[in-house]
Parts: sequence; structure tokens; C-alpha cells
Amino acid sequence: MVGLPPTPQELRILRKRAHLTQKELATKAGISQALVARIESGDVDPRVSTLRKILKVLNEVTETKFTMRNIMHQPVITVDVNETIGKAVEVMWKNGISQLPVMKGDNVAGSVREETILKKLKDENFKELLNMPILYLLEDPFPAVSIETDLDEVSKLLSMGSPAILVNEHGRMVGIITKIDLIAKQMM
Repeated sequence: MVGLPPTPQELRILRKRAHLTQKELATKAGISQALVARIESGDVDPRVSTLRKILKVLNEVTETKFTMRNIMHQPVITVDVNETIGKAVEVMWKNGISQLPVMKGDNVAGSVREETILKKLKDENFKELLNMPILYLLEDPFPAVSIETDLDEVSKLLSMGSPAILVNEHGRMVGIITKIDLIAKQMM
């Protein structure tokens, strides 16, 4: 059974995931930018040969453009070192994440993980624990890498036990990568 061709909206999403403008896609596919715009808007049905050219470019670019910028999450969700454990739990729950960098001003002071909070619940009263300062459970910061770091290196760091890797660009934290991000990358 042959799959259906992508819809105009799906083509636009694929192009944006590849970080290409309409003009860049058109140049690489050997077609006009106006045609790409009309295809993406649904004003015109492309020929099969044109669609193949577009999809070939998108596949090639996507395969070669898997960089930190493609898979990291931005902005990095953090919690301040002066907050309570309850605030950290609230931020994690609201954002569907299981660990957070802990900040002191613009600097990473450490990290907090849901796993550590769960372990402490065995020894502590729940309400008391939630009202305690985050410093009570502060762990080492997540490793940080440059935005230019190879994804294989990030994969190694994650497989060595770190739940997350911070991504820096020009000395500033710009993203975070977790294990699930690398797993999802493999599915694309």
C-alpha cells in the first residue's frame, strides 16, 4: 500500500523542521519560491516529480542537520535556588518534566530531580518536605556542552547516568536535552 502524499500543512512543517526558508527549499529543489509558497498554501497541487524533488531535499537536509539546535528544548525551564521544593514540584508537574536546573541568578547552582524527591518522601512528612528550601535536595548541576558538540557525545553523557544535558552558546545556557529527546530523534 502506498502512503498518501503530505498535505500542504505537513510540507510546511517538514520545511520548518529542516530550518529552511521557502526560498532555500526552492533553490535546492530547482523550483521557484513562488511555487513552494503556492504548494504550502494549498493553491496548487504539485506534480509528482516536483513533490519528489521537495521531499528529497527535505530528507537530505533533515538527515544532515541533526544538531543540538534541532533537538534541544528552549527555553530551559528552571527554578531559583531560593524557591521551595513544592515550587519545583509544581514547575515539573505543570511542564511534564522530571528534572530541573536550579539557578542562582544567571548561574546554574545545581539540579533537582523527581526521583530524589520521591526517595525523600520515604523519610519526610510530605507537607514539610514541600515547604523546605530547594537547597535541601540540591544535587550537582547537569553536565553542560557547547551547542557545537556532536550528538554522539551527548548520547554518551546521557547513557552514563545524567538525566539531562545543558546546552551553552557563547557561555550562556540556551537549551536542554534529555534522554527522551534522543530517543524521539531516532524515531524521526
